[in-house]
Formats: sequence, structure tokens, C-alpha cells
Amino acid sequence: MKYTSQAVAMPYFIAAIALFVGQIVFGLIIGTQYVIGDFLFPEIPFNIARMVHTNLLIVWLLFGFMGAAYYLVPEEAETELHSPKLALALFWVFLTAGVLTILGYLFVDYNTLAEATGNNLLATMGREFLEQPLLTKIGIVVVALAFLYNISMTMLKGRKTVINIVLLIGLWGLAIFFLFAFYNPSNLVLDKYFWWWVVHLWVEGVWELIMAALLAFVLIKTTGVDREVIEKWLYVIITLALVTGIIGTGHHYFWIGTPGYWQWWGSLFSALEPLPFFAMTVFAFNMVNRRRREHPNKAAVLWALGTGVMAFLGAGVWGFLHTLAPVNYFTHGSQITAAHGHMAFYGAYVMVVIAIISYAMPILRGREANSNRAQVVEMWSFWLMTVSMVFITLFLTAAGILQVWLQRVADAPQPFMMVQDQVALFYWMRLWAGVIFGIGLVTYVVSFFVKGAPARVEVTTPQTA
Repeated sequence: MKYTSQAVAMPYFIAAIALFVGQIVFGLIIGTQYVIGDFLFPEIPFNIARMVHTNLLIVWLLFGFMGAAYYLVPEEAETELHSPKLALALFWVFLTAGVLTILGYLFVDYNTLAEATGNNLLATMGREFLEQPLLTKIGIVVVALAFLYNISMTMLKGRKTVINIVLLIGLWGLAIFFLFAFYNPSNLVLDKYFWWWVVHLWVEGVWELIMAALLAFVLIKTTGVDREVIEKWLYVIITLALVTGIIGTGHHYFWIGTPGYWQWWGSLFSALEPLPFFAMTVFAFNMVNRRRREHPNKAAVLWALGTGVMAFLGAGVWGFLHTLAPVNYFTHGSQITAAHGHMAFYGAYVMVVIAIISYAMPILRGREANSNRAQVVEMWSFWLMTVSMVFITLFLTAAGILQVWLQRVADAPQPFMMVQDQVALFYWMRLWAGVIFGIGLVTYVVSFFVKGAPARVEVTTPQTA
């Protein structure tokens, strides 16, 4: 650790992993409820468990992004963090607000929660992924602005690098587009139109900049490739991500009452959205092949390489499968969408956050890398989680194809619930794959506590083409 203020990243990383565990627990609950309808009912209804599952995903990734920024920015800027005390204070505020919100979902009727938190003053609740109470949304904005002030001031007083600039643009974009969560017009078409300005322009826009910056940082540190080479790749990736991602928002406007030209714009630019993820995959493998050193943290390199591959498959390939308007006409809102969402979030964001945690945590704990034994356990967790996520995606895809055929394409379309009964086998298989994923996550947590001899020190090797 080069700068003492980087230590503030550790509680953020710990909270991120703890909330990740919570997210998977609720994922397994709703996976079970798909096949055993009254499981944990009425204690935890499906709609509440699903809300907790998705909200925990967003919150723990934000913790991961913030921790990564607190670790990365001082090192890139070559200066101490502007205010470590502010960073720690924001951690406790954000964690407390997040935990109280989740507890509110679980133990307070949602209507009562809305009334108690001022939703009658400014109605923002009840929309998918934006279910947070008004007070929580305001808290998120306050925390985000204070966090951005801390990071921006750190960068302004230190060295300006492409990685820091790209990361900062992504983080500011994250905060700015979240403001549309407060805009809830009575017109449903207008509501959905701007709802996507949060949901899509986060995950298929500014979050991609954050992912690219974190991946570039890990690869610089673990491969020793010249910064100039990595920065050129970064320019290409973020340009492709912004051009395709922003206009690609149109693939959400196909069937919500917007003008028909969005079917052309959405289809065209959505078809190009796999390009930045393909470039990211080539980038990651190219940098590792050109490495000038064998870094002792092989687990972090594995997560970095996995990020490129799984992001390309989940966000790129599975996104393209149902993004063209003539195809999406039949597939939208089906389990094919869920398949894409699961692998895309895991590949693009979960894995890159784990990659930066895998690289940074050993250093924050006073060593260059975890022991070889610990890394073996961690790499087992990588394969357990990644392979099981592939199977989750395949099972949901199979369920979605059958669902679309029976419910929307067949000469005699069947009712929704009748079709759900016929695809239940795939839901069972998805559930068991989810159990394996949970085992992989537990294995990952266990890897932090595995003792052993120090990892092999880095060895300089000739550069290869």
C-alpha cells in the first residue's frame, strides 16, 4: 500500500462482499419460490424477496465501486485521499441507510413504508429497481455527492491519468443519471422513457466506464505492460461503450408507446453493443500475453480475464440474441431477458469488483498477494461461480425459448401460468445451479482466512508478442 489513506477502501470491500452474500441468499429464496410457491410465505413474499435481491445487487456494487475508487484514485493521482475521515463517515451513513432500507422492505408493509418516508410529498416509490423510499434516495444523492467531492479533490491536487479521468466520468455519470429516479410523471410512457435513463444508462453506459477503468488498473499492476498501451485501448473501449450504449437505449423503447423510429435506432446501435465488450476481452488477454512480469497474485489476473470473457458473453452475445426489434417483439419480458441480466451483471460488474478486491485486499492486509493455498481456494471459487452462472444462464435461456414458443408463437398460445408449469424443470435446474453458485461464494469468503506460505515473488520475464 503506497498511501495510508487507501486503507479506507477495506471496510467498503468487506461490506460489499457481506451484502453480496445477502443478495445470493435472497436469490436462492426466490429461486425456490419459483418451484415451491408457498416457500417462506407469508413471511417473505416473492415480490419482497425479489426487491431485496435486486436492491442488494445495486448497493453492494456501489460499495465495491466506492472502495475501488478510494484505493485506485490516490495511487493513480500519487497523493493521499483528500479526506479519509469523510470517506469513513460516508461508509457508515451509506451502510446504515442501506441496512435500514432492507429491513424496512422485510418488516414493514410497503404502503406503510411509503407513507412513513414522505412518498406522498414526492412519489418515487413502486418502480422496479427504484423501489427505495424517498429518504433513502435523498441519502444516496448526498452520499454520492460527498464521495465525488472527495474523489474529485484528490484527483485535482495530484497526477491526472486516463484511468482516473475515465473512472471519474463514470462515477459522475452514475450520480447524475440517478437523479432521474426522482422524476415520476403520471404519463406511463413518459415515466418508462425516463426510467431507462437511470436503469439503462447506468448499466449500459457510465458503469461500463467504471468497469473499463478498474480493469485497466488491475492489468497495469499485474502485467507491467506500458501505461500508454493500455490507455490507447481504454480510449477505444469507452468510445464504443458510450456511442453504442447511449443510443442503444432505444432497444427499451420498442413497445412502450414511443415513435416507431426507435425500432431502427435501437436495433442498429444495440447490435453494435457487443463491440466494446469484445474489445475488452481482446484487451485483457492481449495485456496478459504481453506482460513483463509474472505477478504473484494469479487469482486477480484470473478474475480480470474472466471479466472480459463473461462480460462479452453475458452483456454482448446474450444481449444481442434478443435486441433486434423483430426478435424482441416475441422475447421481451421473457426468461430470455432474465438470462441476459444474470450473466451480464455477473460478467461485467460482479467480476470486475471481485478482481479489484482480489488485487487490493492482500496489499491492504500487508502483503503483495495471498498465499498460494489461499489463491487455489479463491480460484476454485472463481470456477464454481462462473460455471454455475453459465448454467443458470443456459437454463433460463431454455425456459425463455420454450416460454416464448408456448405463450406467444404457437398457433394456440397458452396462458402464462400454464406455461410456467411446463418450464418448471428448467427452474429446478436453475435453482441447483444457484446453490452451486452460493457454494462458490462461500468458498471465496473462506479464501480470505486460508493460511499458508507467502506467494512466489514476481519474476521478470521477457516481453512476448
